[in-house]
Amino acid sequence: MQAFVTRRIPREGLAALSQAGVCSIQQWDSDEPIPRSELLAGVAGKHGLLCLLSDRIDKEVLDAAGSNLKIISTLSVGVDHLALEEIKKRGIRVGYTPDILTDATAELSVALLLATCRRLPESVEEVKNGGWTTWKPLWMCGYGLSDSTVGIIGLGRIGQAVARRLKPFGVKKFLYTGSRPKPESAVEFQADFVPLAKLAEESDFVVVTCSLTPDTKGMCNKDFFSRMKKTSVLINTSRGAVVNQEDLYQALVSGQIAAAGLDVTTPEPLPTDHPLLSLKNCVILPHIGSATYATRSAMSVLSANNLLAGLKGENMPSELQL
Repeated sequence: MQAFVTRRIPREGLAALSQAGVCSIQQWDSDEPIPRSELLAGVAGKHGLLCLLSDRIDKEVLDAAGSNLKIISTLSVGVDHLALEEIKKRGIRVGYTPDILTDATAELSVALLLATCRRLPESVEEVKNGGWTTWKPLWMCGYGLSDSTVGIIGLGRIGQAVARRLKPFGVKKFLYTGSRPKPESAVEFQADFVPLAKLAEESDFVVVTCSLTPDTKGMCNKDFFSRMKKTSVLINTSRGAVVNQEDLYQALVSGQIAAAGLDVTTPEPLPTDHPLLSLKNCVILPHIGSATYATRSAMSVLSANNLLAGLKGENMPSELQL
């Protein structure tokens, strides 16, 4: 059997693949995304595919692969880059990497929240450019978590892990919204399930940790921002398309909301001349939520094991139920 790997991955995952003796491996050996033409050529005739969230696996790719393709293993928890209906129609199994990146992404979410609300990147820049002249009572003031209300959009694994880490900061109240109430998850934080509009109106901090679906695409838009407090801060570590970036820019420029911190954007990477990058009250990171050595290594091993199990017709350690 043959498998195609669309990127250079941590060596632990590649070692798991090569040492198993289950399949021969062809790899796009680069840190940069594989060109579309190379992806279409590389996947042809393969039995297995190990891909990344930046690889759009659509009907064209599946057609190029042909009928041999039995397993797609994605090195991600998100699967919005996969044409799931088409994949299901062809009887292809899908492996993914939930749970492993929960803690790392939650840590990054909290770090981004603190950096944004306490204006850390802006403050560092002032030290470097000579803007720091003396101690001033009102200079570089931001917003604190103590006695605040935090609204979480999507109280899944990552949303819960974020709330768990924020609770010791003295957060007064947690709100959450999603497709349905999750009382068994919310009880730990005494979190209240509320409509999206109420979450926007009452939250001092809004943390977006939901999946990207047709229902959540563009959810944080002009109407949403107009309901938020002028002192509120938005944090998005889910997927860029959940936030309407044009509406966010207007909300930040006009002072409709205080600040925003994004680890995800549309597109990725964000063009260096994008208007959001001109704003001091917008902190943007290059999608590094899961970027710890241990997490990326574990993700690569799980991806490899999902692929190997699928090729052998066995139960995967983590299979997406289609």
